[in-house]
Amino acid sequence: MKVCKFGGSSLADAGQLNKVIDIVLSDPARRIVVVSAPGKRSSGDTKVTDLLIALAETAIKGENTDLAFGAVVERYASMADELKLGPDIVNLISNDLKDRLAQVKTLAPAEFMDLLKASGEDNNAKLVAVAFQARGKKARYASPKDTGMILEGEFGDATLDPISYEKLSKAFSSFDGIVIYPGFFGYTKEGKVATFPRGGSDITGSILAAAVCADVYENFTDVDSVYPCDPRIVPEVKNGEGIATMTYREMRELAYAGFGVFADEAVIPAVRARIPINIRNTNHPNEPGTMIQQSRRVVPGTVVGVASADDFCNIVVEKYLMNREIGFGCRLLQVLEDEGISYEHMPSGVDSQCIVVKGKVLPKEKEIKVVQAIKRALKPDFIAVERDITILMVVGEGMCYTPGMLAKACLALASAGISMSMVNQGSSEVSFMLAIRRQDRDVAVKALYKAFFG
Repeated sequence: MKVCKFGGSSLADAGQLNKVIDIVLSDPARRIVVVSAPGKRSSGDTKVTDLLIALAETAIKGENTDLAFGAVVERYASMADELKLGPDIVNLISNDLKDRLAQVKTLAPAEFMDLLKASGEDNNAKLVAVAFQARGKKARYASPKDTGMILEGEFGDATLDPISYEKLSKAFSSFDGIVIYPGFFGYTKEGKVATFPRGGSDITGSILAAAVCADVYENFTDVDSVYPCDPRIVPEVKNGEGIATMTYREMRELAYAGFGVFADEAVIPAVRARIPINIRNTNHPNEPGTMIQQSRRVVPGTVVGVASADDFCNIVVEKYLMNREIGFGCRLLQVLEDEGISYEHMPSGVDSQCIVVKGKVLPKEKEIKVVQAIKRALKPDFIAVERDITILMVVGEGMCYTPGMLAKACLALASAGISMSMVNQGSSEVSFMLAIRRQDRDVAVKALYKAFFG
């Protein structure tokens, strides 16, 4: 059995939805279909999720919502009209949205925002199920509430309650036909709608694949395969072959550093269950795409991809004889914990310690508090915060135990006139990280691509 997820670009209009139906029906193993909210129909269009956010914000302000409400309903109505699905499904969606809007005064703003945002996927799943039925196929919409998708944590950034796996497995054990399942959200134990963070529908698909022990999790998007680097930075990468096969570890490293095909959180459920993940293109369904799996055949000395991520900060702390001061690192990390800050990397020297964090967790006002707390707790000789740092990740199972890989990258950057502020390599040797100035990112990615793939 296959679980397949279709993103917003795959469901943007009636034409795209017809492609989705054709793809699902072409393989009887495709039994569970996870859908996103309709995406952009063109470059100047607006995603339904963004329309819903605007609608929620208007309602929270107490302003008239007629225009924003109409914009959302029109997107579904245009699809239903073109597919000749009849008025019932549009009325169902319209009434559902009205019921959600009516709760603006009884819910906290964050709860209300999640309730509205989730309607994009929820109502699209209902419409997609009707579209399958219009083709004479046995298909039904399944609710995350009824099937046991239980979330916990903060609204807008929720995580799965582990008890969900057993509930979901049981719910799908006897289903018949094709199930259309909305991505992006679930329900708290109190019965409130909560959404996953970025890449939420990918997370839903991965969870369901793990819950039902799928043979493969197919993730349909708008690219033929995963490219070795960002085609927006290196356009010529599209002229070559994409990545045919990669491992979970490689995908995780690349997703962390900004590969847009998958949010890194989305890989986790499928990885833990060892479910292969297949990235496919809705517009070119015959292309094999990229397969992500537990292991693959590798060629020593090769790299699978180069990724870059912006907006990192480096907290630099220096103190003479730091290495003899017991508990120094522990107290340094305690300061970050007290401020609710998680760190990304922690390279060090004999008398220096660097803490790399994402810029969004260290706004200027918090930076001042952190620096003062470090001074009080550790009495360093020097402390500074460096901003606008870009992290480069060079990733590949073929780098393991291969001499000269890091030297090759450093030489490429040096030849391009780029200096590095930090180098870090994990014990697995499947990747290494280079820190550079944000302004040098594009030149650096191009240099690394030429060195490893040119």
